[in-house]
Amino acid sequence: MSTEEQARERMAQQRQQSEHLQESMLRRVEAEAAHIGDLSTEEQARQEMAQQRHHNQHLQESMLSRSETEVGMHNDTGESPQGQQS
Repeated sequence: MSTEEQARERMAQQRQQSEHLQESMLRRVEAEAAHIGDLSTEEQARQEMAQQRHHNQHLQESMLSRSETEVGMHNDTGESPQGQQS
C-alpha cells in the first residue's frame, strides 16, 4: 500500500470515528432532553392535579356552607325543609 493510500485510509477512519462520536453525542443529548421533557410534563401534571383537588375542595366547602345557610334559614323562619310551617 502506498503512503497516499495509507493516508486516505487513515483520514477515512478518522472521519468515521468523528461521525460516530457526533452521532453518539447527539443521541445522548436527545435522550437527556426527552428525560427533561418527561420531568416537566410530570411536574405540570402534578400542578394540574393539585389545582383540581383545590377546586374540588372549594366546591365542597361552598356547597356545605350553602347547605348550612339554607338549613339555618329554615330553622330561623320556623319552616320545615319542605317549605311547610311547623
